[in-house]
Amino acid sequence: MMYQNGYQQYKVQSVNTMTRGEMLLLLYDEILKRLNRAELAQKEGLYDVFDQSIVRCQEIVLYLNDTLNTDYAISRDLYRLYDFFMFELGRVKAGRNVAVIEEMKPLVAELRDAFAQASKKAGI
Repeated sequence: MMYQNGYQQYKVQSVNTMTRGEMLLLLYDEILKRLNRAELAQKEGLYDVFDQSIVRCQEIVLYLNDTLNTDYAISRDLYRLYDFFMFELGRVKAGRNVAVIEEMKPLVAELRDAFAQASKKAGI
């Protein structure tokens, strides 16, 4: 129990000390992880895990959308992209459609990599 509490404190502290760039990358990584988990769950017939994974992806995309900084022109493009992700995740969830997951993963990974490069250049 003591180890678990210490680990929880460590997680909270590490999240609280992340830069915005690091947090953004963490969120994209989590989307990719959950998409992979959903894909595996579907293949194994674990439909609760599948649904939970897709719902978590939707929550993260909504959070990303809600925290967009509208001071930048790119925010409009990101808003449309996040809207597209929500539409696709809805399709995935409605039909347990693994093919859509396969289409989404490279898009999310590409966006994550673009933010990683931008963060390095901006020093955030």
